[in-house]
Amino acid sequence: MKKFLIITAILLSGCTSAQRGKIMSIGSSAHVVCYSGGVVIYDGYSTGKVSNESDSDGYYFVDKKDGVTKEVSGNCIISYE
Repeated sequence: MKKFLIITAILLSGCTSAQRGKIMSIGSSAHVVCYSGGVVIYDGYSTGKVSNESDSDGYYFVDKKDGVTKEVSGNCIISYE
């Protein structure tokens, strides 16, 4: 119930749709595709939220396929389910 009230308060606030989408994706799996020179170098799914490194173009998450923490960097597209 508490989580519902927090989410409701966030949705009713002045957040943009992108901000609301980011908040609502917490805990959701993400599809991560990274490219280098136009070639796919990683294509997989996370078990939960993908976090980013500050001062870098890197991301880290737990890979759904093998349960291993992965760190990727570069041109990545992260899409939440």
